[in-house]
Amino acid sequence: MTERPLGVNTWVWTSPLTDATLAALAAKVAGWGFGVLELPVENPDDWDPRRAARVLADHGLTATVCLVMPPGRELVATDPATIRSTQDYLRHVVDAAATVGSPVIAGPAYASVGRTWRLSPGERTAAYAQLRESLAPVLDHAGASGVRVAVEPLNRYETSLLNTIDQTLEAIGELPHCGVALDLYHQNIEETDIPAAIRAATGRVAHVQVCGNDRGAPGADHLDWPAILAAVDDAGYPGPLCIESFTAENATIATAASIWRPLAASQDAIAVDGLTFLRTVMP
Repeated sequence: MTERPLGVNTWVWTSPLTDATLAALAAKVAGWGFGVLELPVENPDDWDPRRAARVLADHGLTATVCLVMPPGRELVATDPATIRSTQDYLRHVVDAAATVGSPVIAGPAYASVGRTWRLSPGERTAAYAQLRESLAPVLDHAGASGVRVAVEPLNRYETSLLNTIDQTLEAIGELPHCGVALDLYHQNIEETDIPAAIRAATGRVAHVQVCGNDRGAPGADHLDWPAILAAVDDAGYPGPLCIESFTAENATIATAASIWRPLAASQDAIAVDGLTFLRTVMP
């Protein structure tokens, strides 16, 4: 199994991310031994990418970047103005990623989280075609910036468009500068054979987020982590594993992620316990 960097998303502790909290968290996670800090871009002005780059460098950290799709950010089945504004937002996220040195922006770059609607087979095919058309100019910008867009399938309660890895591969087709983002929370719900689904994306896996099956720490769960991580290796993914969970302190994000109870003894424990476990399961 390939040794790879381990990271953690700032959503474990806070939302939205600010310059001050980024600086404090960078020092904390570097002290624990993480190599990567994952930075969500909820709104373009929440944190300064140039300042973040300096803070990360000071603590010996690299970055990954997440895009965020609240209501009003849509690339399919919506009006042209909404698509254009969503493309503008995604280009901003690409610019932030390039500034902090992230090779990827990851997330559900197709529709807002929580938006579900029924699609006939023909309507689904048309929606996937529209997604490719809507993503194309963003991918042009990403390619010119040295950034890859990792499209994340979500579980059935958060979207009706892309739930599985196979659907995501079908939707993005052969688009350049584009791959699949794996979030094991969603794969645990939607895939009947998680390792096989991951291997089906060989060469297309662009980012991997990990957590327990209940959004707690990796390892404090029922997932077969050796089998899953072996599949990630087999799929040819060389990048970090980033722990993603959420704080219940922010009402908006807690509701969006359905965090109704503590998932560990503390938010710090999600990160520290997850880091300890991942180190033991990766030789």
